[in-house]
Amino acid sequence: RRKVDSEGRRFQDRWKVEYFFTEIENHCVCLICQETVAVYKEFNAKRHYQSRHSTYDKLTGHDRSEKLKQLEAVLIECVMKMVENICPEKKQEFANICLARNTVARRIEEISSDIKRQLTSKGVDFDFFSIACDESTDLSDTAQLLIFMRGVDDEMNVTEELLDLQSLTDQTRGKDLFVSVSSAIDDMKLPWNKVTGIITDGAPAMVGERSGLSTLICNKVIEEGGKAIKLHCIIHQQVLCAKHLKYDHVMKPVLKTINFIRSKALCHRQFKQFLLDIQAEYEDVLYHNDVRWLSRGSALQRFYSLRKEIGEFLETKGQPMRELSDPIWLADLGFLVDITKHLNVLNTSLQGKDAAVNQLYSHLKAFGTKLQLFIRQLSQTQPNTIHFSALQEIMNSFPQDNISAQTSRYAADIASLAGEFKRRFQDFAAIEKEISLFSSPFSVDPEDAPDQLQLELIELHCDSELRSRHQQLSLVNFYRQLDKSRFQEIRTLAKKMLSLFGSTYMCEKTFSAMNFNKNRVRTRLSDSHLRDILRIKT
Repeated sequence: RRKVDSEGRRFQDRWKVEYFFTEIENHCVCLICQETVAVYKEFNAKRHYQSRHSTYDKLTGHDRSEKLKQLEAVLIECVMKMVENICPEKKQEFANICLARNTVARRIEEISSDIKRQLTSKGVDFDFFSIACDESTDLSDTAQLLIFMRGVDDEMNVTEELLDLQSLTDQTRGKDLFVSVSSAIDDMKLPWNKVTGIITDGAPAMVGERSGLSTLICNKVIEEGGKAIKLHCIIHQQVLCAKHLKYDHVMKPVLKTINFIRSKALCHRQFKQFLLDIQAEYEDVLYHNDVRWLSRGSALQRFYSLRKEIGEFLETKGQPMRELSDPIWLADLGFLVDITKHLNVLNTSLQGKDAAVNQLYSHLKAFGTKLQLFIRQLSQTQPNTIHFSALQEIMNSFPQDNISAQTSRYAADIASLAGEFKRRFQDFAAIEKEISLFSSPFSVDPEDAPDQLQLELIELHCDSELRSRHQQLSLVNFYRQLDKSRFQEIRTLAKKMLSLFGSTYMCEKTFSAMNFNKNRVRTRLSDSHLRDILRIKT
């Protein structure tokens, strides 16, 4: 005998408009006569409609949609009347019930469409904009290309929003990514000659000299009469610089110990109970994940704080960690903990939405100055370890071992790190003059400025009222109040600088949201619905 329940039939939303049917408590109900058809089958709904309500065929388009809303309203009114008589205390709960199975999905689509409509409306007023691109693969092995846009209008209003999420089912070469980005920009009717820059994560398909996405975008902008710059995400470059300090002789024993404790459930439970019994500062060690930006520093800091407890626990397990009794190794551990802590502070300061490129570059410059300070202090005859608290603690714990002799090696390592920072950030160094002119216009000699800015810059320097405003107002408000006709070129420079992305932080953050929404139990989430969700999320 045929079993209808096992066929997995579902109510289709289009039946509402085509046949005036809705779904109530797993029943397919006619909105006109309130009769129910036996099976979720289009033939049954269509036959009922054609045989009893064919007069409604004359309604088409908007009239048909309005009739559907009227019928649904009548049904809701009837249900509410019934509820008032049977269980009035439940009236509000019934009022909140949605009739359609896909009501939430439809509302998300409508909100996303409205956000896109607003962004399109704002895009018309943009004088300049830049894009940030990053690509990642979701759980269904679909390559998802995120495209963010940062635009500035004539009033210095900055808009930073998701331009589009393009799903790639084939290859992800530079030219494939370029086609997707071009489609997104053209769809929003944005002029190419207003593009000021593109920032990516530095992947080969993104930054290839001949066929990388950044190169193709810049070439397209030049063809349209504009000029765009290529930037490599400042956070990604900072993370790559942090990996320059390998210290494998420290990291390998630390990670081996952490994995020994956490890889087996029994050992992990015993360690946590051990920390609880002795009232340790922390209740567990942290796994290290090489992909996560702050993971290395966090794992090292936790291991260092629990080093004594870890040593005692490993002794009870018959797996002593000999490095914990070596003062030189402990000093190296302390130094690595301190320097990664400073690197994590830098990384955190570079994160965040709506950060202007001059703010990010100032954090980077400040860190470079800090590194030079560390080098000088650790190179002294009597090393100054005031900014290296873990290293200082180890030196005080083992005064007889003359650990201070190691500080010259640490100074050399920091100098190598400083050299790596200088080598990496060539793209930002190339626009350093423009950044300085934008952030500190009163500190720049007019003769060192571009020709088209020199006269306006002299006018700016000689205006004491504007100098006072620059000190009192935020940078954006200062440029917003500049006279448009008197300082046209300076305002143009400001708008270009404000439009630039400094990092792909928003892309990384959005990928986290993507993985949260399209998880292992929701792999069938469609690309269009995923795009709508992320547009609302950002």
